[in-house]
Amino acid sequence: MEKRRAILIILDSMGTGYLADAANYGDEGSNTFGHIVEWYDEHQGEPSGEKYAAIGDGRVPEFKFPELQKLGIGCIDGFVDGSGRFAVENPEGAYGKLRELSKGKDTITGHWEIAGIETPTPFKTYPDGFPEEFIKQFEEKIGIEVLGNYPESGTVIIDRLGPEHEATGKPIVYTSSDSVFQIAANTDVISLEKLYKMCETAREMLQGEWACGRVIARPYELHDDGKRVRTSDRHDYAVSPPEETLLDKVKAAGQTVYCVGKIRDIFNGCGVTDAVHTDNNMDGVDKTIEAMKTVEEGFIFTNLVEFDSEYGHRRDPEGYGRAIMDFDNRLPEIKAAMRPGDILILTADHGNDPTWTGFDHTREHIPCIFYGEAIKPGVEFTTPNTFANIGATIADYLDVGKLSIGESMLNEIGKQ
Repeated sequence: MEKRRAILIILDSMGTGYLADAANYGDEGSNTFGHIVEWYDEHQGEPSGEKYAAIGDGRVPEFKFPELQKLGIGCIDGFVDGSGRFAVENPEGAYGKLRELSKGKDTITGHWEIAGIETPTPFKTYPDGFPEEFIKQFEEKIGIEVLGNYPESGTVIIDRLGPEHEATGKPIVYTSSDSVFQIAANTDVISLEKLYKMCETAREMLQGEWACGRVIARPYELHDDGKRVRTSDRHDYAVSPPEETLLDKVKAAGQTVYCVGKIRDIFNGCGVTDAVHTDNNMDGVDKTIEAMKTVEEGFIFTNLVEFDSEYGHRRDPEGYGRAIMDFDNRLPEIKAAMRPGDILILTADHGNDPTWTGFDHTREHIPCIFYGEAIKPGVEFTTPNTFANIGATIADYLDVGKLSIGESMLNEIGKQ
């Protein structure tokens, strides 16, 4: 029997339209991919924003994603506006959209559900900042006062509080609509090692009454032009999954679980055999292809975070669209690296509509495409859906047993 591999790439936050319960989250009407298309339709040919003024001819380009179209993304029911303008005849992949069964719209909830865990109670959030009692105890443990402690965009808060932080050495703490405690610091003021230790302290404390899904280190640099730029040394400190996931099952079966990007952090190392850090989306693609050259069998699990961190949260539709096109240009390389026993899955973990209000994730469907010699092309799956169907299908394909939730779609999309 040929060795099998599943390559799962999370296009972080690339939602395809709001869920039925999105109004409960303030997200009714959101559509990450659809609103990017609309933005480009409206602005094509106009001068690009300052960030992209030197790219190409300095104007907003036509928004094209032909490789994703070939795989069938435009054939998904209701994709963008439901007009079918991006559909192709004879798509190469099996395709559909999935809804989130869990409560929430954060990174951990989405990834955990993909891997077979439902989160029926959302992780605790802190819309007014963390309790004063916690902050005081945290300050005592790290030996210095903190700045901030309110919900804000990471790039905004380091511009606002950076000068005071750099003058006093006090770290910046902040949160969002997700269950996160984030610590930002200029690495010339607080070393990376010391920042990580502060995060480890917070992680130990944020349990029980002060439960929190993730603690995130957010290092940045102050450049000569006065701009404060976050570095790629971000590190996430998550809680461990409450039960066995797809990763654990693949590892227990003696197969490789190779994680690219922040996947290892999201699962707190559980079920991981190998992991590699990434600097950006294109580095993530490079390292995924490298893994495809060396991993003999098992699971390669990649997160491409820039869609979310650089463009969704920063409400930058032009940048998000350019990132989609950059990834689309790399898809032929990924496909060329595939072996006969491989299946490739492209999906997301939540939405982050760059045209939406605020700076937080949006509660949306996720697109899902399966591709490979073992997959029937042109099939739109109809299996009663949850994100967990992805993990259940991978578990079935790798023959590692069933997950606690989710239904394998191999009978529907796999070649017999």
